[in-house]
This record gives sequence, C-alpha cells and structure tokens, in this order.
Amino acid sequence: MNFKCLFCGVLITLYVGVAEAVNYVPENISASISLKVPGNVAERYSLDLQQLGNDRSSYLLEASESIPVTITQRVADVNGKLRVNVCITALEDIYFNYSQRLSTGYRHDDCQFYMPGFWYRRNLRSPKDAPSFHSSDSWLVREDRLSAPLAGVYSEKEKYFVTVSRIDKFADEALSTHREGEIILSGKTSLGFTGFENQDGITALSFGFPYREAPRSYIRKLTLAPAVEAFQFLRRGETVLLTWEIQENKADDYSDFIRHAWEYSYDTYEPKPVDTPYSITDMKQVLSGFFISSFVEGHPLVYNSGIHLMTENCRSNGQAEVGFIGRVLLNAFNAWEYGCQFDREDLKANSMKVFDSYLENGFTPVGFFKELVDFDKGYEEPVHSIRRQSEGIYAMLHFLAYEKENGRRHPEWEQKMKNMLDILLQLQQADGSFPRKFRDDFTIVDNSGGSTPSATLPLVMGYKYFKDKRYLASAKQTADYLEKVLISKADYFSSTLDANCEDKEASLYAATATYYLSLITKGEEHRHYADLTKKAAYFALSWYYVWDVPFAQGQMLGDIGLKTRGWGNVSVENNHIDVFVFEFASVLRWLSKEYAESRFSQFAEVISTSMRQLLPHEGHLCGVAKSGYYPEVVQHTNWDYGKNGKGYYNDIFAPGWTVASLWELFTPGRAEYFLK
Repeated sequence: MNFKCLFCGVLITLYVGVAEAVNYVPENISASISLKVPGNVAERYSLDLQQLGNDRSSYLLEASESIPVTITQRVADVNGKLRVNVCITALEDIYFNYSQRLSTGYRHDDCQFYMPGFWYRRNLRSPKDAPSFHSSDSWLVREDRLSAPLAGVYSEKEKYFVTVSRIDKFADEALSTHREGEIILSGKTSLGFTGFENQDGITALSFGFPYREAPRSYIRKLTLAPAVEAFQFLRRGETVLLTWEIQENKADDYSDFIRHAWEYSYDTYEPKPVDTPYSITDMKQVLSGFFISSFVEGHPLVYNSGIHLMTENCRSNGQAEVGFIGRVLLNAFNAWEYGCQFDREDLKANSMKVFDSYLENGFTPVGFFKELVDFDKGYEEPVHSIRRQSEGIYAMLHFLAYEKENGRRHPEWEQKMKNMLDILLQLQQADGSFPRKFRDDFTIVDNSGGSTPSATLPLVMGYKYFKDKRYLASAKQTADYLEKVLISKADYFSSTLDANCEDKEASLYAATATYYLSLITKGEEHRHYADLTKKAAYFALSWYYVWDVPFAQGQMLGDIGLKTRGWGNVSVENNHIDVFVFEFASVLRWLSKEYAESRFSQFAEVISTSMRQLLPHEGHLCGVAKSGYYPEVVQHTNWDYGKNGKGYYNDIFAPGWTVASLWELFTPGRAEYFLK
C-alpha cells in the first residue's frame, strides 16, 4: 500500500508501509529567525508559511511584523525523500540565526533517538555531566559533533523512524571569540545544528543555521556549559541557500534503524578514499621510528614509552602500560615481526628485551599482567581490567604463533599464557560476562560487562593455539552475553577505561569478537556469529565520519588540510576523533565478502587512506615534535580535553596505541591467518 505525505500542501510519496505516515503539513512545521543587533539581545520572529501563487511547492515565510529579510522555501520529492530548500536574502545588513522544527507525531516517551557518533537511544549510560536524558529530554547540537550531519527518531511503538539531514558542501568555518550565549561569528560558516525536542509530549526534529546548542553545550569531558547561538553576518542583497532532506521509513527495531540510517548516510555523502602520498610501506617505515625513539630500558620492565607524552617534545617517561593506551606488548610484537621481515636487528633486539623483562618482572603474584607501572612515581596500578589483560594475552599469542611458524618456541611464555587463560576462566560470570575491573585476589571492583568482548579474542586464539576446548566454550559464553545484553538490546557501553558511557569501542569490540567466533566455527553456528558481527558493525560504523568537517583558517587541522571522513568519534564523554580501528577494517572487508555488501569494503578503504593523513615526519610534523609519533586526541569540534580546542590536539597524548592501531590497520587479515 502506498502512503502519501503532505509537506506544505505538496503530495509526496515517501515509502511503502503499513503505518500512518508523518503529516508534513504547515501545522506540523514551525520556523523562526533570530536577528541580532550587535550589543543587543537578539529578537526572535516566528514565521508563517504562505503559498506563492499557484505553486504548491513554493512558500514565503513571513513574520507578523516587517523584518529586513526575505525567506522562501521550496520542497520536492527526490528519490522518495523530501528535499527542503530554504533561501534567505538580506534586505539590509543583518546578523541571523534560522531554525525550523518538524513535529513527527510520535509520542516522546515511545521514542529512541540518534545523532551519529554522539547520541544513541537516550544516552542513559552516560553520566549526568555529559549530554543525556539525565539532564534534558531535548537536545540541539552543532553538526560537526556528528559523524553525519543527521538527527533521527525511532518510534518503538510505531516501528517507524524519521531522519533529517543537511545537504551542503560544508566548505566554510569561522572563528568565534566566545563559547556561550549569543555569539557573532568572525566570518562565514557552513555549520548548522540539528537535534530533537519534546513538544508537549510529541517528538519534533529541529534543525537550522548557523549552529545552536541547547539546553547546554559540551565543551570538555564531563563539562556541560551554557547554551550557545551563533549569528552570521549577511550583507544587504546577499543570499544564503540551505538544504535539508527528510526521510521516513519502517524499521524492525533500533538496530535496524541504525542500519538504515548508516546506509542512507553513506549513500548520501558518498565518502571517497583520501588521496595521500603515503603507501602502507611508507606508513610502516615512518611509524617504526616510534619503536626506536620511544624505547626505554634501565627499569625492571623494558617498554616503549607511549602514554601521557607531551606533543611539544614527545619526551619518554616512566609509565609502562600493557594494553589500552600503552599497548607495550603489541608494539613489541609489531616491531619484532617488522624487524624479522626487513632484517632490522635494532628492532629485534629491543623487542626481545621487552619480552624478557615482562617474562621476568611483568606478572603479579597470582599471574596477571602488571598492567600499568609508573617508575617515575614508584606506583603500580592495583586494579586490573579485563581489557588490558586480554590485550596483553592477544599480543603474546600472536608473538608465540609467529615464532612457532618460524621454528622457534618459547615454553616459558606458553606456560604463562596458558596460566593466564586458566585464571581468566575463574573470572567469568554465570551469564558469560567478565567484570570490567578486579583485583589480584579476584575481588570485583566494577562488575559491568561492557568490556566482555575484549576477552573473546584471546580465548578464541588460546583455543586455536593450545587446542583446549575450555577456552572456546568460554568464548561462546561471552558471545551469548553479548547477544543478549549488548547486541539484541542495541546497547553498547563501557568498553573504554577512561569513561563509562556509550562508546565506539564497545560495538567495535563486539563486532570483532563475534567475527573471531565466526572464523572458528562452521555451518549454522558460523552464520549466526556472522549475523551478530554484521549487526554490531553498523553501530561501530555509525561512529565513523562520512563527511569532511570544515575548519577555519588558523585552525591547524584545517590549515594542513585534514579530511575527517573515515575518522571515528570516541564516545559520548570524549567528543573527539581518533584512529582507533585496529582490526575493524579487516572485519569490514570480511563482512563485505560474506554478505556481498560493497559499502563495507569501500568504507574500509576510506578509513585506511584517511588515517594516513597526519603521519608526522620531517617537514610534515602535523603538530607533534617527533617523526612517527602519530597524534591521538584530534579535536574536530568545539570541545577539548582541557587544552587548545577545535583544529588542534590536546597537549598530552598516547602514541602507544595510535601506532599499534595503525599497524594493525595496515596488516590486514591477522585473525583469519591465525585462526585458519
């Protein structure tokens, strides 16, 4: 059955479905414009839609009193979606902010919400000091916070969703001298805003230009700030053209909604691979300099110094971290493998010193890794995490498998790893989950299961390496937990260790975990795990940018030409982009073959090329002091970690994990090779 929708009296066929469509009629649309005289509080004017002549697709937006601006709107059906074109022409010099609101007709209490890379469901996993329903049930945000300039609402009752997305070239950005209140931009921007609002119990999608944020802005970690509204100058006779696209469709559940929204965003913004001068060979050659420059010995543990460094000097410190942001053991294996391949005796010697020191001094009395040791302060982290422990085992099993293949064995390391896998089994809960944090005596510090998928990888690898079916059984139990608690509920949370919220890494690790299980199983079991991988992958993909955020002249990232497509936002708490990908590109390429879905492999290539852009080397240091020290906290929106802001990095960074992530990105198919 075809359902018809009216927008300002225009008959538009949007979809074939079984539920009542949203009525795009004037009574469901509200528009306004704010005009500001510098030094005075802005005046907001409501706008009424008046049909222009007999053209039922064109309208004049009029205020109840005379204002020095003309606003017209035209709507059209474009491939079953509604294209809304707004034209604003200044009759005098003005400073303006335009906004529009569409009532969906959905009860707010029945809805879940989506702003890609920033908002999932109701953000209730996030604390009250980050954007969430804990603070407000209505949020407007600037578009560059989002991995696609889109906002959407899904009605769980109606099983339908509506999205609004901005269609533009996004070429301009302007600096501002203030972060809150009414601000006048220093020049032209192409950034608007989008979001959702509760209108007397009914959900409305809101959008406009230039940007606004309400009821609060988010300027740094766990720091909500007052609302902001930007005003752009428009000279007499000048015109601004703005375009949005609205779509409505059916979705079985929130996960299906995310799939629809990501595929639409990918097809709409069409991200292409980034043209960079760096081949994979070039990348590894430059990154390998980090293995040498960051090498630290003279302590009981030998390591690559890769956490809490200063971008201005990249000076090594006394902090050694097995996993998470340090990735000491994975960097040691990568350096070892590279050294063996290219006869780099310096890399091989350093790596073996790392392995030997951890074998002798890197374990707790029970047998866990010493996750984080700070020799500068004489401090050893007493609380363990399933994530760091798992990442350490993962790295060492890769090392042992590589050595075994080349005719070398390390029985002491093999025994250590088998012992670690055995004690991991003691930590697993009855529901299949692993506690996020715990102590050496197995007491639980944080029982959250969000980090569980990180344990799946070494368990599957341990089964393959040691032929011990207990490890595979444990891995399958983790997948049962992931399916029931994360994937089926579309609720990915608390994988990262420096935040406790909705985050990219939870869905990325979930997809990678079920990918491992699919690789090691056959038949219906293989297909079941593959289906779970695909479902989780859409959530991970939703964090990655499919468009290029504009930067202003004077913002370093813009001055050096960074394209943000292919970079992933981090979490609700930490609103910056980074190169966290590790094996995810391999997962995407594998999914592309499994399901004949070209978008996956194409976007993997976007990621692979885009993440080469900030390779620091002599003459192109990209804002860090040393060649090969790939930057971490890439601040692409009005947010910071406490230093600098949009277009720059925080002053402290962790190249330990960025180098490890990129190395795995440029060493595709490791899991498939290991497991098959």
